[in-house]
Parts: sequence; structure tokens; C-alpha cells
Amino acid sequence: MIECLSHMTFIVHDLDRMSAILTGIFDAREVYASDAQQFSLSREKFFLIGDLWIAIMEGEALPQRSYNHIAFKIDDADFDRYAERVKTLGLDMRPPRPRVGGEGRSIYFYDEDNHMFELHTGTLADRLACYARGLEVAG
Repeated sequence: MIECLSHMTFIVHDLDRMSAILTGIFDAREVYASDAQQFSLSREKFFLIGDLWIAIMEGEALPQRSYNHIAFKIDDADFDRYAERVKTLGLDMRPPRPRVGGEGRSIYFYDEDNHMFELHTGTLADRLACYARGLEVAG
């Protein structure tokens, strides 16, 4: 039986640059750096975002961007503060997608390795309620 999400691993060209993104935007805490030792496929670092284990490993960037992404929940009151963090690091922000009213706001951005991240103010319950209201209006 699956208990929970164990960790997420991102392959990145520059460990230090991704470290700056994780600590600068997500307030991640670095808990391990392999440095010269190599126990895995390449040099790596481990971070905690809250209780979520994020691993980054040195390697080649993704060849292209896509809409595949990981989303982190933020409070709507912090939206502008997080948008400023993304801008300060010079990351490429993607325009938000069209939304049904009430399902929350999102900041989408890419790192230099073509990983897409989202900072989202809504919840699954919010989204399902908005979609249900849309079906009632359309039905």
C-alpha cells in the first residue's frame, strides 16, 4: 500500500542555481550535499520544503518545456510576495491559464532546466466546487 509521496528528484545542469531557486522561492532547507562523494548516479543535494524531500542531481536539462509541472499551495495573501521572488531570480514566468472564477490564482515559472513550477492559491475542493457550479449553469 502506498503511504505517501517519498521524494521528488529533478535533474539539473547547475546544482548551485537550482539550490538558489529552492531556497529563494520555496524557503527550502538544504540537508545534504554529496560534494566530492558520489553515492548515486551523479552529484546531488537534498532539501526539505516543509516535510517534502526534494532531491536535485547533476545532469542534462530537459530538451523542451511542457505543461508537466509540480504545484505548491500558497496563501492568496502571499501571492505578490512569491511573484516578486520569482522575478528577482530572473525566472521565466508563464502567463496564467484561463480559469473559472473562484478556483484560485497561479504563478507558473520555469527553471533553466525546463522544469515548470506552479504556486497556487486554491485547493482541490475549491476547484471541484467551481467546476460543479459551471456544470449547473451549463446544464
